[in-house]
Amino acid sequence: MSADLHVLLDIGNTNAVVGVYRGRELVAHFRLSTNADRTADEYRAILMSLFAGRDIDPTATSRVVISSVVPPLQLTLERLARELFGCAPLFVEPGIETGIPLRYANPAEIGADRIVNAVAARALYGSPVVVVDFGTATTFDVINREGEYVGGLIAPGIGIASEALFARASRLYRVDIRKPDELVGRTTAEAMQSGIYHGYIGLVDGILHQLLEEIPDVRTVVATGGLAELISAGSRHISEVNPLLTLEGLRRIDELNE
Repeated sequence: MSADLHVLLDIGNTNAVVGVYRGRELVAHFRLSTNADRTADEYRAILMSLFAGRDIDPTATSRVVISSVVPPLQLTLERLARELFGCAPLFVEPGIETGIPLRYANPAEIGADRIVNAVAARALYGSPVVVVDFGTATTFDVINREGEYVGGLIAPGIGIASEALFARASRLYRVDIRKPDELVGRTTAEAMQSGIYHGYIGLVDGILHQLLEEIPDVRTVVATGGLAELISAGSRHISEVNPLLTLEGLRRIDELNE
């Protein structure tokens, strides 16, 4: 098999997403948990199994592009790319071409995932556009009318906010994060689920309401990330859900730098 595959990896604090492309065609994608303590050998074993399950030969890879917000994994990812895919990876970091102006006091502070999402959102939905990414943190990123990344907001993710509640309230226990059947809970579990779900939608829509007042001509509010579907279903302001937004941004950055 000729080396015509491009492997794109988005490494978040909680989950990692791997996309395998042939040209602009997404051949396969996988989601796995991020663990900074895993070795390159462990990640290689996991990915070899996933690739084999889709009958994909990892040695047919000619490019590896990585966006990561977990600095301790950098050397591990470099070794993984060289040993499994046979090529040095390109990291989304200062100095590479992204195609989007960064109007930020210190662009080096911007998480790679936020830049990648902005690239994809502008290309797919036009500008101005707002991206809400539901990850370990929930980020709100703004691309203005001129197509420039101008910044955003960072809030605690619904998962870590809930974990703080479970850990600090002695008589409360861990519950699944889901949409409750009724607003008013009739058990402690239902009350917590309702408070977590509706409280978080209140946070998201409260921020978006202010953003849309400040930027009234926003074309689209697009959500991505693990819990995007769940929260977006109750939001008044999120108009699109795109679970593969980050991979699309990585693909476009790959093209620019190829």
